[in-house]
Amino acid sequence: MEYQNVTLSLPKEVLRRAKHIAIKRGTPLSGLLTYLLEELTRREDEYRRAKEYHLAMLDEFDLATKGNATWTRGDLHDR
Repeated sequence: MEYQNVTLSLPKEVLRRAKHIAIKRGTPLSGLLTYLLEELTRREDEYRRAKEYHLAMLDEFDLATKGNATWTRGDLHDR
């Protein structure tokens, strides 16, 4: 894996606490940030794939409406 340096500007208290967390976990701060960013991007990828899968599934269903609702909200909720 190829690496690239980046410059971050973080609030001092957040940075201090993040360093303590990294020390507790026995990893450098850059390792902790790498882990968190990898986890974030993995979750985003999983969400995108799940969304695409479920939208494709919706195309398979025939609800007999052909995408057109023939009723109004009032029809469904008679008062």
